[in-house]
Amino acid sequence: MTKIIKGIEKHRNIPTIALSGIGIGLIAYYDYCGSVCSYLKGDILGIDLKWIGIAFMAAIIFFAIFKQDFGIRAFLSTGLGVEVYLYAFQIRNEVYCPFCLAFSIIILLSFIINYKVPSAWYHKRSRMWLYFLGEVDFPMFKIQKLPLLLFSLLGYLTILLTFSGSVIPAYGQESSHRVPTFGKGDYEIIMFTDYFCTPCRRIDIKAEHLLKELLSSNKVKVTFIDVPFNKTTPLYAKYYLYAVNADSKTDGVFKIRKVLFDAAQGKNIHKEDQLIDYLKKQNISWKKMGEKVVFPMLNAAIIENNINATPTCVIRHSAADIKKFVGDANIWKGLTELKSQLIKN
Repeated sequence: MTKIIKGIEKHRNIPTIALSGIGIGLIAYYDYCGSVCSYLKGDILGIDLKWIGIAFMAAIIFFAIFKQDFGIRAFLSTGLGVEVYLYAFQIRNEVYCPFCLAFSIIILLSFIINYKVPSAWYHKRSRMWLYFLGEVDFPMFKIQKLPLLLFSLLGYLTILLTFSGSVIPAYGQESSHRVPTFGKGDYEIIMFTDYFCTPCRRIDIKAEHLLKELLSSNKVKVTFIDVPFNKTTPLYAKYYLYAVNADSKTDGVFKIRKVLFDAAQGKNIHKEDQLIDYLKKQNISWKKMGEKVVFPMLNAAIIENNINATPTCVIRHSAADIKKFVGDANIWKGLTELKSQLIKN
């Protein structure tokens, strides 16, 4: 056992660097989003939490390369304090981000790999509670046996006082009007998507024919709600409303959505003048309307349905019969089940 412990202590910088690299990769993948784009945002003093996470892991890599154990343990202990707060934040809001949880596990594993039994335990057992996370020396400051618990508390208090987080996005406008809804019937399908969300584009293309079929049955009405996960989405939502105001026919609506998805993901357009030019080239006409009075209705629907990921589909038959599907695969399954149900009826 002693040999194993010594072996880990000798080579622990390698797994520490590897885990930190995985942590950076997780953040990058979370920002891209695979099958679901989740909305769990936060910042510290205006700096997005993902950039702080990348900088944090980069610092760990730096300390590990130069074998500065004091820096690794101090940073990881601070990270543990931060993660305690973020865990509580997710539990309190009932929104769980798998990538965030995986990131915290990486921090915990890195901490375990770099853990050292504190010498203070051998001298005074009554102080074990203070040193249960270990200790660290700062020889350059002539500081020895500093409890790592202090760094964890520092991390917790820092994020407690500076963190600003949200789990449900908003357009931030006022008043109310009406969100465009297509078709008629007892069943209501609400598609919550973001034009910059890859799986949203995927399900929009895949489900187009099926949604048209459901609309033609006269038993279903469909509503598309743009969720502003991306800062440019409100601009796209505005021109979606403008375009639908000019052409609310089924084929026209799906063409508008396809063009907007292409503009966001194919052309990476973020400026209004460029979006206008692209819409003109694609022969999309629009008619201005009071979008500022429609945006609050979008906000209300997002909040009412607790939307924190895209794509999400809500199928409502009655107040007691509401089904929610998250992710393109689950949405496709839900829509096909609805089609089968309508055929039987």
